[in-house]
Amino acid sequence: MRSTKVQSLAVLLIVAGGGVVAAQDHQDYPTQPVRFVVPYAAGGGTDAMARFFAKGLETRLGQPFIVENRAGSGTTLGAGFVAKSPPDGYTVLLGTSSTYAISVSLYKNISYDPTKDFAPIALVAQVPFVLVVHPSLPVYSVADLVRYAKDNPGLNYASGGVGSQHHVNGELFRTLAGVDIRNVSYRGGGPAVQDVVAGHVKVMFADVGGSAHGLIREGKLRALAVSSTQRSPVLPELPTIAESYPGYSVTIWQGLFAPTGTPPEIVAKLRAEIQEVLKMPEVAQALLNAGSGEPSLISLEEFTAMIADPPKAG
Repeated sequence: MRSTKVQSLAVLLIVAGGGVVAAQDHQDYPTQPVRFVVPYAAGGGTDAMARFFAKGLETRLGQPFIVENRAGSGTTLGAGFVAKSPPDGYTVLLGTSSTYAISVSLYKNISYDPTKDFAPIALVAQVPFVLVVHPSLPVYSVADLVRYAKDNPGLNYASGGVGSQHHVNGELFRTLAGVDIRNVSYRGGGPAVQDVVAGHVKVMFADVGGSAHGLIREGKLRALAVSSTQRSPVLPELPTIAESYPGYSVTIWQGLFAPTGTPPEIVAKLRAEIQEVLKMPEVAQALLNAGSGEPSLISLEEFTAMIADPPKAG
């Protein structure tokens, strides 16, 4: 009898001790490198922003946040990978409105549930797109592009893939402007922009926060308008597409997510740290350069509601 009691006490102590160790592990998080998954190819706007956020988190938390690009299927490949990763805080996703609103409507057999398989951490940015053309195209305004497209049916535009926000921009423009423009899909915004610069495709709705901004300044792309309802602080001289076609509005939001089941203490710590990262001068400047302006530090409840009931483009 005494032996049984001693054994039971030993088990309780081991379990209790394990609980203390686990709590200490959460408190000390992270104790190893963190995989920072971006569901786009390198070189696009989301990838560029991810690297600023990852660097900031690394600086504050003292462990590498390693950006890993897993592009394909309208961001669903990267999101599916994270959804199935261990919920230990060592794999996080920089998801976008494509991941949680558009792709889940377009793809029949995605490997994740956008509301059940992820723990939202924080909304980090909301960024517009910029309508650009190759300089060889004889258009200098939205009206010019519409006329050219009507005179040249079948004009192609580049996108970061079927279901990407670039694609949504193109299809909304096609509908509102009544023009015959056709999508050419790439594995991410970066490769798409490079093909527009090369002149293989002449039109694109590019991420302001990617390489497009620099390419516009260098004269390698010609900018016509932005996709947001308000003019962009980084390209204030450009009109909005909505000035020509009222109701046109497409922006991309970016948010940090972990797999469902990630300890709440880790989620809370990451949220607190990413909010501090957003205040870093270099990150704030990157957001401004991306056309995002001030970071919107909405509550976790508001962010969760946004994912559950995403706003419709236009």
